[in-house]
Amino acid sequence: MENKTFTPFQSPISFAVADRRADSILSLMTLDEKIEMIGGHNSFFTKGFDKYGIPAFYFSDATQGVHIRKDLDSSAQKSTAFPCPLALTATWNPSLANSYAKSIGEECRANNVAVLLGPGMNIYRISQNGRNFEYFGEDPFLAARMIENYVVSMQSTGTITTLKHFLCNNTDFHRRRTNSVVGERAIHEIYLPAFKAGVDAGALAVMTSYNQVNGEWSGQSDYVINQLLKKELGFKGIVMTDWWSVYDPEKVIKSGLDLEMPGEATKSIPDLAIIGDIYLRSNTFRLIKEGKATVDDVNRMAKNIMRTFIAMGDYDRSVKDETYLEKYPEHEKVALQTARESIVLLRNEKNVLPLSSNGTKNILVIGKYIENIARGLGSAEVEGYNNIKMIDALRTEFGSGVTYVKEPTDDQLKAAGFVIVSIGTSDSEGWDKPFELPTESNALVEKAASLNKNTIVVVNAGGGLKMTDWNTKVPAIIYVFYSGQNGYTALAEILSGKTNPSGKLPVTIEKKFEDSPGYGYIPSGMKLYTGWIGDMIAPRIPIIDINYKEGIFVGYRWYESKKIEPLYPFGFGLSYTTFNYSNM
Repeated sequence: MENKTFTPFQSPISFAVADRRADSILSLMTLDEKIEMIGGHNSFFTKGFDKYGIPAFYFSDATQGVHIRKDLDSSAQKSTAFPCPLALTATWNPSLANSYAKSIGEECRANNVAVLLGPGMNIYRISQNGRNFEYFGEDPFLAARMIENYVVSMQSTGTITTLKHFLCNNTDFHRRRTNSVVGERAIHEIYLPAFKAGVDAGALAVMTSYNQVNGEWSGQSDYVINQLLKKELGFKGIVMTDWWSVYDPEKVIKSGLDLEMPGEATKSIPDLAIIGDIYLRSNTFRLIKEGKATVDDVNRMAKNIMRTFIAMGDYDRSVKDETYLEKYPEHEKVALQTARESIVLLRNEKNVLPLSSNGTKNILVIGKYIENIARGLGSAEVEGYNNIKMIDALRTEFGSGVTYVKEPTDDQLKAAGFVIVSIGTSDSEGWDKPFELPTESNALVEKAASLNKNTIVVVNAGGGLKMTDWNTKVPAIIYVFYSGQNGYTALAEILSGKTNPSGKLPVTIEKKFEDSPGYGYIPSGMKLYTGWIGDMIAPRIPIIDINYKEGIFVGYRWYESKKIEPLYPFGFGLSYTTFNYSNM
């Protein structure tokens, strides 16, 4: 975790110079033009004005690569799928966060992306959170060290980073309906440090979250934006909303927010009609006329948006730089190295691994994600290119002795020299997933373990999953998280022994979800779901209080203080090498 070379990002143009230039442009603009600037356009753009030399800027998801939106002509056409941020954190290697983020920043520039809507950096509080894969684990210090390096390296390419989701967005269960009830100490010791690190590193944008924080939606909360973010953390860049996450234009203007996204409704989401007209662009003039907002409010917001882009140099050069297309082969190498360092060996009884030391003939592969790549879904999804399937990676490493059978017989399981069982989940924003694996996945592991003593389980997941029932019945377990477009090559190398496993868990994996500090967050009578269920109508349905009753005791702090033994503790990870520690 050494970080000796860390230096905060300095924008190409100082904020003082950018401030004066923004003022000069602002003095030429009409009120209507300024109002057009403070809300998004065409879903993922800011408003441009050719006559003032102001380009329209494209914002793109996500943290683990550039998300391609096929419905937008200007979207990226090709982007590298890197291992998910939780996997990056499992490397415990801040310098790797540098090369990882630099690669993504270069692909942003190659594809005309001015602002990457990441890094996502909410603390891993509950294992069921559907967006855990997008974030940097349960420890504020570890997350902070990875994020500050991510910010500096990405912005060095000329791409603006967006710290999200501010604040206390630690579940995606009806995310627009939840109110995070959190004490001041927990906010400052657990949920702010990673954001502070990003701000101190020079991040130029912050996105607020969908949830309420202590009774007010974060994107229209004076406490969240003016007090915590701007006054306490000293943030001076663009503060934007998440998409369709605020409901009171007057509060939004007074909260310290700069940019409401996407600024308008869309026919593709019918539920938006239920909310009504709550957008800044269509309400600000009326609010000024009624004395509920001022021209100075609008000037502050428009100026801050302009000043930030000017400081990054975006008014003086094209965002798009196709010379970065030549860097894609280097990015593939970074993705592979990240996967190599991130994969965690959880169990290796009787040294069943590496396979090279035990003979590698007759390897039977069964389960999920053999012919398709496991990855997180939603706005963070990155499909990648030159994708390497698990079966192909294993055959490249071990040869023709590798067999994939979708529904193996008992005889096939018994006859195999080794059985690799691939299991996992496809997590997504918008909903939480069960801690328990699907019944059929557990049954497959149990069956393989009962028939073959050399069963190796590969877990593809965006967070902790319940493995308690079969954990001691199999000799080897490997956690690969979501390892990106070529991560299964790294898995094959680790299985063979070509690469020594070195990943360490950035989270605690509990024995049962009831042991978690967040257990009980789902109200009585409600249950987990999949799909986008009516959350757009948040202002008209009951709000769900999520009480952070554990305070600062999140992750390993909780398990240590309560003397609850987890299945695998934070920081756990085996290797093929033996170590001795002394003089601690």
